[in-house]
Amino acid sequence: MSEKINRVVLAYSGGLDTSVILKWLQQTYQCEVVTFTADLGQGEELEPARKKAEMAGVKPEHIFIDDLREEFVKDYVFPMMRGNALYEGLYLLGTSIARPLIAKRQIEIAKLVNADAVSHGATGKGNDQVRFELGYYALAPDIKVIAPWREWDLTSRTKLIEFAEQHQIPVSKDKRGEAPFSTDANLLHTSSEGKVLEDPWEEVPDYVYSRTDNPEDAPNTPEFITIDFEGGDGVALNGEGMSPATLLTKLNELGKRHGIGRLDLVENRFVGMKSRGMYETPGGTIYHLAHRGIEQLTLDRGAAHLKEELAVRYAELIYNGFWFSPEREMLQAAIDHSQEKVSGTVRLKLYKGGVYVVGRKSPYSLYSEKVVTFEDDQGAYDQRDAAGFIKLNALRLRLLGRRDR
Repeated sequence: MSEKINRVVLAYSGGLDTSVILKWLQQTYQCEVVTFTADLGQGEELEPARKKAEMAGVKPEHIFIDDLREEFVKDYVFPMMRGNALYEGLYLLGTSIARPLIAKRQIEIAKLVNADAVSHGATGKGNDQVRFELGYYALAPDIKVIAPWREWDLTSRTKLIEFAEQHQIPVSKDKRGEAPFSTDANLLHTSSEGKVLEDPWEEVPDYVYSRTDNPEDAPNTPEFITIDFEGGDGVALNGEGMSPATLLTKLNELGKRHGIGRLDLVENRFVGMKSRGMYETPGGTIYHLAHRGIEQLTLDRGAAHLKEELAVRYAELIYNGFWFSPEREMLQAAIDHSQEKVSGTVRLKLYKGGVYVVGRKSPYSLYSEKVVTFEDDQGAYDQRDAAGFIKLNALRLRLLGRRDR
């Protein structure tokens, strides 16, 4: 500790880790702590965090609890979904996309209360420390960042609980035993990792799942729904207009009931190691496939295929924490341009863990039944044109074949 810190804004959940961090910051840096708790739709009651912060000596005017659900979905989840972003082809980036918003709001609060530092509860092994801190530095280049897990000697849950008990920090009964796994949740997903999930050969136990019913126990009758899109964003469910957060909330309910959105993944963390996680993204899985469904009708082949190439890089940037980078913004501009006519309606079937696009229509459809039909197209497409097309494309292959024969 080389610098004097007067005031620090802590990303605070009110749980064991961040409650210990709050007291540790007060003790170690002799500084005033401002707490920030974000409601991103994690489904937990957040007011207890206010009471815990007050008990720890935080001034009432320095306790921030913000409902960011609409901003989260509108300005972060939906732009990401326009890009069809999947990290390593599978992960819908539920944790990754929440971090830049939390970082942005932390920096806004730091400026509001004249804080000279920010702090988070991410460990030194994971991706979140990178995501938070890249966000902080992009928005406030000279901010001081305090990452307790990289500084302190509280290296186990037992030591955390001992510290908490020494300082009269309440510890819930379920925290006294070794946690079977750790979770992170928001409106887009719930992730679980660690402990019982650390052996990639062992199947995820049923009790780990919290956002989805078991697909085997899901209804025996399929459910059909429609999602309306305008300019690449979902605007209505079953014909009823909804805000972004409301739409995702309703899709989460549907996905839960039908056991949709479970993913058991061994991924490559940005910091270099492989980790095994279990992700539940019920509404996001439905939405992602619906968005791809409307793009099938409305995107030109060249634009669609280029967008697929960009999506890999785009997803990697989000996963690695570069939301505020110029290259992500450049890609976003290209993606958003492609979405201008991605409007229409997609019909989906939900059944026992599966999502199936079964219909799509759009006023901007590029699909021509007249051209593609197997019946008489009355001259809409001259099949004789294909001979020259094939011969020109085959020219280099024929030259290679003659040479090598």
